[in-house]
Amino acid sequence: MQTPKLPRSLKAAAARGADIEKRYKIVTNEFGPATIYRLYDPADDTTWGYVAVDNLVRGRGLGGVRLAPDVTADEVYGLAAAMTLKSSAAMLPLGGAKSGLRADPRAFAGQPELKRQFIRTVAEALWTIPEYIPGPDMGTNETDMQTIYEAFAEHNGAAHHGRGGVGRPPAQGGFPLDEWAITAHGLFAAAVATEKHVPEVRIKDSSVIIQGFGNVGAPIAQKLASLGARIVGASDINAGLYQPEGLNVDELCAIRRSPDGLAAYRGPVKQRFDGEHVDGLLEMPCVILVPAARPHAINAHNTAHINTRLVLQGANNPADLVCEYFLQQRRGVFSLTDFIVNSGGVIAAYVEAKADVDTEFRARVMAEDGTGRAFLEKLVTRIITENIDEMFSRLNGSRRKDITLREIAYEMAKDRLRPNADGSLKIIPELL
Repeated sequence: MQTPKLPRSLKAAAARGADIEKRYKIVTNEFGPATIYRLYDPADDTTWGYVAVDNLVRGRGLGGVRLAPDVTADEVYGLAAAMTLKSSAAMLPLGGAKSGLRADPRAFAGQPELKRQFIRTVAEALWTIPEYIPGPDMGTNETDMQTIYEAFAEHNGAAHHGRGGVGRPPAQGGFPLDEWAITAHGLFAAAVATEKHVPEVRIKDSSVIIQGFGNVGAPIAQKLASLGARIVGASDINAGLYQPEGLNVDELCAIRRSPDGLAAYRGPVKQRFDGEHVDGLLEMPCVILVPAARPHAINAHNTAHINTRLVLQGANNPADLVCEYFLQQRRGVFSLTDFIVNSGGVIAAYVEAKADVDTEFRARVMAEDGTGRAFLEKLVTRIITENIDEMFSRLNGSRRKDITLREIAYEMAKDRLRPNADGSLKIIPELL
């Protein structure tokens, strides 16, 4: 792939209120968006991406920096809105935000200095948006977050600022969300908790398909396999693989970062999908389906063909309410809402941001194992398990027999988004 063209510099132009609908055709609601920023190169006015700050009621908006060549303002806003719900449902003192840059992460392969230059340019623009705390997402990693953190420190005039990036390498005082597989840890906790509420779903001996075998998909495959699940399907942008007897998870993990990705898999495969048809894997039979790639993987075109018992939403916005209603009410498929079950990353990101500026809190986080990982895993497990339990409790107690898990999750998030009568917020006690 050719060396990508990079912007000379980036600036952020804000749109608020009625201007958001006028410019982006995004209609505001009771929760947001508060502001949408266009990131552009002032040299030629080229648009390079967007930052959506959705809601700030509970605090500054935290969300990842996504790299994708076709990212749109609408996609970034949808992801920011999901972050609002995710932070609120997890009872974090955070709002919701997200950023997306029009860049293909594959173009930086083998060119770390070029990527560092690009991320540094992005950081200069993000510093001008103080209500946004950036973290890692598709196409960005711990090293990129360290670059942002250092750029912010220079502007701040002090090393510790709590502004982001979060998800940095542990050697620099961060909590590496991908290396520790914190999001996958939360998905795993959700799957285990669901066994209590859906008797026909048992992880042991279940068949699992994972769409998006990346920083979330790969570790959730390992975690489910550790309890006896059979990973029968996996995909990335290069290929989709389906093998009813089970794929070799170790081989999948070994090749996933190679140039050909999963297309390099050499084990037995009953059916292969090429890069243009990888979404066909979603329709193959399994007990647990894990969409862990981009939004709207489950949509009007394939919902009727989804053949699973449980959808474990590793991606943000992988399905909408209409699709989930059909799955639950017509097919008996439970779809575990994204902003409930994949909130591990934002929980850990908040802990890192607070620990960066609060030495007493940091000492509590590090006390058990010296790294903070044990604290994070226990906190993520507790929050997500309790939320799963509450979702099914509300489902079983609802007068509406056609209510979906997404509607229940939305109710939970809205309840926690609104302040108490005395103006206080509902915050998980471990974070006070």
